[in-house]
Amino acid sequence: MNTNVSGGFLKAGHLPTLVSAFLYFDLSFMVWVILGPLGVQIAKTLGLDPAQKGLMVAVPVLAGAFLRIVNGVLVDHFGPKKTGIFAQAVVIAGLVAAWLLGIHSYAQVLILGAVLGMAGASFAVALPLASRWYPPQHQGMALGIAGAGNSGTVLAALFAPSLAVAFGWNNVLGLAAIPLVVVLAIYSLLAKDSPNRPASKSLVDYFNVLKVGDAWWFMAFYSVTFGGFVGLSSSLTIYYNDQYGLAPVHAGYATAACVFAGSMLRPVGGALADKFGGIKTLSAMYMVAAAALIVVSFGLPQLWMAIAAFVVGMGALGMGNGAVFQLVPQRFGREIGVMTGLVGMMGGVGGFYLASSLGFSKSMTGSYQAGFLIFAVLALVALLSLTGVKKHWRARWGSLSNAVRI
Repeated sequence: MNTNVSGGFLKAGHLPTLVSAFLYFDLSFMVWVILGPLGVQIAKTLGLDPAQKGLMVAVPVLAGAFLRIVNGVLVDHFGPKKTGIFAQAVVIAGLVAAWLLGIHSYAQVLILGAVLGMAGASFAVALPLASRWYPPQHQGMALGIAGAGNSGTVLAALFAPSLAVAFGWNNVLGLAAIPLVVVLAIYSLLAKDSPNRPASKSLVDYFNVLKVGDAWWFMAFYSVTFGGFVGLSSSLTIYYNDQYGLAPVHAGYATAACVFAGSMLRPVGGALADKFGGIKTLSAMYMVAAAALIVVSFGLPQLWMAIAAFVVGMGALGMGNGAVFQLVPQRFGREIGVMTGLVGMMGGVGGFYLASSLGFSKSMTGSYQAGFLIFAVLALVALLSLTGVKKHWRARWGSLSNAVRI
């Protein structure tokens, strides 16, 4: 990126808010997926089978999906900052309660997963908080930086398994609340709602968005890119342990390498979408992700091969996330709060499907292949669908061609 573009971006919005949005998103995502990195130890303690392990890591993803709608409504009525403070307080309270009371059954771990869904719903707070400060030509970069907070999944994979070995997995839940409190304080002090905040909408207005066909396309496209990313983030520690016999700590490290690629490349996807167009960028990412999922579905003989394939696949999915959210504000600039909630919800639904289907596939067939292959097919279907709508989008959004690329 050249100096003029970088300087223009820094002057275009509110940097303290962008940094606060990233930190809030980052730590929220860390605890959202924490049951995945802890999954091997939790499953051993509670005696869970593969299907139960898959559902355990999928429940927070599904809960986060639907709570994003709740947060989207709250954002439009009360603003992103107040909504973020409330949501973070709920997550901290849930973690502290689980630590103090303990988790003694499968039902209790599912309840905790549902509470952690509020952390996943941070998506519907952080992105509008950042987006409303930036003009169309900088949306890809701004949302890419804020959205890179999904790198919190790396922190969970890196540290949760080793902390569980040292202190016990239940104590990790209490330890996780500490950085959340610190970030909540920073967020409360530095984040500001944009003066360009749109007027609050009635519930009828939210349903009206669903009458627009483009809303459904964005929801479908994101269910594959983000769904693939978060589904794999939640499942890979268990997969590496089961498929390659890695100890929980080493499985966490392997997962972190893959998740890092998807997280750090999200801003790159947004920047590429700004430069070459969101449609071209997203199309390429679908092809790469589908190819990677097909390759890993055959159970690669060497661990390094699997890690390499997952790094490529998750990197593509991460860039695809950035590309989708370069397009969304262009079509739904005034409805970005509710659209972030709706699109994010479907991303979570996609993640729930992938995480749970991998567990059920292993339980029913003895292999993860079916789960990976079906999701690869969904990526190819998304590619074909995007190819079908791109002419319509480019014709409709032609008036924006001087400012942004689609």
